[in-house]
Amino acid sequence: MGVNSSSRQDASFLSDEDVNFDHFQILRNIGKGSFGKVCIVQKKDSGNLFAMKYVSRSVCIGRGALGGVLKEVELLASLEHPFLVNLWFSFQDEEDLFMVCDLLAGGDLRYHLQHQVEFSEASVGLLVCELGSALDYLQKQRVVHRDIKPDNILLDEEGHAHLTDFNIATRLPPDGLACSMSGTKPYMAPEVFMCALEEIAGYSYPVDWWSLGVVAYELRSGVRPFVVHSSTPLAEVKNVLNTQPHYPRHWSDHFVDLLSKLLNVHPGARISTLKELHLTKLLRGTDLERVLAKRTNPPFKPSKDHLNCDPSLELEEMIVETKPLHKKKKRLAKQRSVHRENSDQLHSQLDTQLLKEFLVYNRYKELKRKAMEAKESEWQQELDQAMANSHVSSPADRALSPISERTEQASGVSSMAGSTDGPVEPIPVPGAAGTAGRTPDGPIDYIDRTPSPKSSI
Repeated sequence: MGVNSSSRQDASFLSDEDVNFDHFQILRNIGKGSFGKVCIVQKKDSGNLFAMKYVSRSVCIGRGALGGVLKEVELLASLEHPFLVNLWFSFQDEEDLFMVCDLLAGGDLRYHLQHQVEFSEASVGLLVCELGSALDYLQKQRVVHRDIKPDNILLDEEGHAHLTDFNIATRLPPDGLACSMSGTKPYMAPEVFMCALEEIAGYSYPVDWWSLGVVAYELRSGVRPFVVHSSTPLAEVKNVLNTQPHYPRHWSDHFVDLLSKLLNVHPGARISTLKELHLTKLLRGTDLERVLAKRTNPPFKPSKDHLNCDPSLELEEMIVETKPLHKKKKRLAKQRSVHRENSDQLHSQLDTQLLKEFLVYNRYKELKRKAMEAKESEWQQELDQAMANSHVSSPADRALSPISERTEQASGVSSMAGSTDGPVEPIPVPGAAGTAGRTPDGPIDYIDRTPSPKSSI
């Protein structure tokens, strides 16, 4: 059900028309966040299924979250990885901002933890490897996610993990640091709190790997390694995180080794690359290419009998929501009719700003553009190669080439004459200014074009 490959075909690939809300059929609501909701949609022309995240423009503006949404869309449009929830379309209307992404039908890890799913060491190890691959990719793109937690990790139908929700992610300048206190407290790294307490200047990519360690511990045990809540004072949090977490005795040494290297309080000593992750005892024998290609077999597979989400969300959308999505088309048609009758009414300055800044994105068109660029580059390389292999003669070469050809002919005739009884005269070269270098019974060695001296008489 999910879209996790660029090869997926869609009519949008061929059409120049911008995608909008009318191109999708709303199926059901599956998620709810701080600033928006998520529903399953089907694209009418292709039948492909997606997850559509939508946020109310008025709520977004009222809570001062507009900048975060704009930045998230721009960031997602620049990213693509097998273990990310990739963006395919973005657009807006008078009420909402929309992001259409991969559909992951396996639910988020928080849902499975709440349903007391027991994740084995092998299962957690594979999830850590897949998410570590995504974090390694993000680091190469200079992106810090800053909110790695079970709620933001979705599973596909086979059980592969995908990272979502880039609302507070940021792209660092080269060799730069982040300094704001962003994230969810129980999953935030010690250096984030130290930065907030002004003990250090900033933090970088290792904060995401700490959060990954907290998630891995929680998946295996059902509880987090440190008792930290949203209300815990910063100074107390720092002290708690500097204590050694308790590792149950029945956990293998290899698994404890992995967690201890992810939950290292010193960022420089913490695992923070896929290469370092692969060197751990638990994951040393893992074939990373097979993991990246999703050719592994996750030990835990989500149920396919039902959607892995809270069923009350759909009921809430149908009954409680004041502006339900399934009635949007009729509602907007009425609003647009009123605006046409009051044609002198102009868009507010805020609406104009939204229209200009919110990125309208179509990944299929982007893939088409990149394919054309690659083809043009290939053509240019072929042309450059052909030019490099071709011989362009100089004017002097072109002037001498007839003479050279005749010289070779004369040499050939002389050779043939060698088999006869009599001498053969060399073939004269017309147009020669002099006769220097001509031998009585041999070919021309060189040609002297020096003008003859004029007679003094």
